[in-house]
Amino acid sequence: MTAQTGAPLRKVLVIFAHAAPQRSRVNRRLRDAARGVPGVELVDLYETYPDFYIDVAAEQENLADAAALVLVHPVQWYGMPSLLKEWVDAVLVPGWAYGAGATALRGKQFWLVASTGSPLDAYAPGAAHGHPFEAFLPPYRQIAALCGMEWREPHILHGAHQSSQETLDAHVETFAARLGTLAHA
Repeated sequence: MTAQTGAPLRKVLVIFAHAAPQRSRVNRRLRDAARGVPGVELVDLYETYPDFYIDVAAEQENLADAAALVLVHPVQWYGMPSLLKEWVDAVLVPGWAYGAGATALRGKQFWLVASTGSPLDAYAPGAAHGHPFEAFLPPYRQIAALCGMEWREPHILHGAHQSSQETLDAHVETFAARLGTLAHA
């Protein structure tokens, strides 16, 4: 609760997963931007759990207190980094995140923020990845749906390695603004 208004604080939980953020042009900046947005808590998975041993109780408590879950990561082999997958498997368990009697995540916002190395036109039939990028989103959509969360349109930067500085700056600014809006909705 805030001291002045008595209204509950709204927290957005950002789960950041990048095994080598020092080499990242995009995700490192997104992580740093998230850290500066009031009402946002960021968990850097590779920094917090270098041994891949996730404190499930702490993560569930943290997520239960949040109004929104934001996943920030590069798309690797058409999906999430391995430690983020481990986090999903360990934290979002039946009976807590979904299934009979599970209401911990119901009604919370779910937002995917990701980057790809390939440009958008590489995600098309006949192109390098053979499918539109949207074809790789069903696992994320299903996580949100199964847990009763509200899907927000993803914020994706394609061709991250080739993006101009202006494009990168605009991507990060838009992310921070949308994150701020989510934190104060």
